[in-house]
Amino acid sequence: MKLLRFGPVGHEKPGLLDADGVIRDLSAHVTDLTGDHLSRAYLAELATLDPTRLPAISADTRLGPCVGRVGKFICIGLNYSDHAAETGAEVPAEPVVFNKWTSAICGPNDDVIIPRGSQKTDWEVELGVVIGKVGRYIDEADAMDHVAGFCVVNDVSEREYQLERCGSWDKGKGCDTFGPLGPWLVTPDEIADPHDLAMWLEVDGHRYQDGSTRTMVYRVPFLISYLSRFMSLQPGDVISTGTPPGVGMGQQPPVYLKPGQRMRLGIAGLGEQHQLAVADEERTT
Repeated sequence: MKLLRFGPVGHEKPGLLDADGVIRDLSAHVTDLTGDHLSRAYLAELATLDPTRLPAISADTRLGPCVGRVGKFICIGLNYSDHAAETGAEVPAEPVVFNKWTSAICGPNDDVIIPRGSQKTDWEVELGVVIGKVGRYIDEADAMDHVAGFCVVNDVSEREYQLERCGSWDKGKGCDTFGPLGPWLVTPDEIADPHDLAMWLEVDGHRYQDGSTRTMVYRVPFLISYLSRFMSLQPGDVISTGTPPGVGMGQQPPVYLKPGQRMRLGIAGLGEQHQLAVADEERTT
């Protein structure tokens, strides 16, 4: 299934995408797509529904983040060998772990706000893994049983805040709108191999990132097992698993987002995101 959330900010309803690309309203069957409703058993119940009997929603309806009430937004840095090479960094001996604040989460096509004074706002297309089953000290062999689905993440990053302002990466990763999720939460039965997915990102039609999850250093089962040593993983948590080469920081010379530019990004089988970069002064809320 391709599950989604639609409607105004803060008032999203659950839905799904049918085989013809029509958005269908699931709100008569589930209150929201949150951790409480992401178990394999619950998703199996939703899969028995006949989409053609669900109300159709206009195609121009806003899409919200594909998961509601995310508890933890955990990210992995330098997890693609070719991306590590473009930044001049060594492949880490263990996964680099950082966080995005949940207030960074927005819809897949919402505007991305460049923070006031920012000169180095960057892009990163990433595979997102959504947890559907609680676990601690998870065996790698059992890790995929804890996955509710996959989604596209744009790990928007302010490089000065991340790398030049002292301290952790988190301050450059968690600004408002720096975590678009979606368009869909795609259940594992639709993804034959999450480690063989083409992924790409364009800015104003120029393709900067054109990679594959094949070059991921630490794969999804290992990451789930590894993270569960340091924290419990809860249904609704999101793990963003790293980016391939082509980020703005890696260009010669570096290239960063400016207000008015448009990003388009996607992962095979998981859909596309489209975002307009706007200056913080332009925001209305």
